[in-house]
Amino acid sequence: MEKQNKKAVGKAYEDLATAYLIEKGYKILERNYRCRVGEIDIIAKEQEIVVFIEVKYRKTTAFGSPAEAVNYYKRQRILRIAKWYLHAHYNIEINCRFDVIEILDKKLSHIEAAF
Repeated sequence: MEKQNKKAVGKAYEDLATAYLIEKGYKILERNYRCRVGEIDIIAKEQEIVVFIEVKYRKTTAFGSPAEAVNYYKRQRILRIAKWYLHAHYNIEINCRFDVIEILDKKLSHIEAAF
């Protein structure tokens, strides 16, 4: 039951992040994109830039900020997923960026070019 609840909470915050991005003019390309190497929460396009976005939520900072949860290993995995996605969807080189949307309690912060 707890895993289902965690999944529902995660989806709710990803929905919030998606609505925020759409309001800012981003075009959502994929949500919860999965491939052999893992999953990324949101892939969007801002003008001509493909943006890979990890959404992190925390109720408190007791274990660090939400953005701090996107550690070295998580960033490396996201980079591998991005390469996989770009290879599958684009024949040309295209600009891309890696953002983090952190939600602390109910406050959303968008960190562009987080890594």
